[in-house]
Amino acid sequence: MGSWQLQEAKARFSEFLDAAIKRGPQVVTRRGIEAAVLVPIEEWHRLQQANRPNIKELLLSGPKFDLTLPKRSKWKRRPSVDFTHPDFK
Repeated sequence: MGSWQLQEAKARFSEFLDAAIKRGPQVVTRRGIEAAVLVPIEEWHRLQQANRPNIKELLLSGPKFDLTLPKRSKWKRRPSVDFTHPDFK
C-alpha cells in the first residue's frame, strides 16, 4: 500500500489513480496524518458486498425472545345474515 502526500496526489492524480489500480489501495496523508484511501473499484464493490447482509441473515440476526401468547377464548359468532330473504332491506 503506497502513501501519498495530499499535494503530491493532487498534482499527479493520474499517477495516483494508476498506482491504486495496479498496486492496490493508496493512502493520502495531510500534514503527515493519514486522511483517506483510494481503492480500485473492484475492491470497493467487494468490500460493500462483504458488509451488506442478505435478507435471510438480516432476519435471523434479529433479537431473540420467547413469545408466549395467551390462550384464545372461543369466538362468539353472530348468526349469518341471509341477504336473499324478503325481509332484508
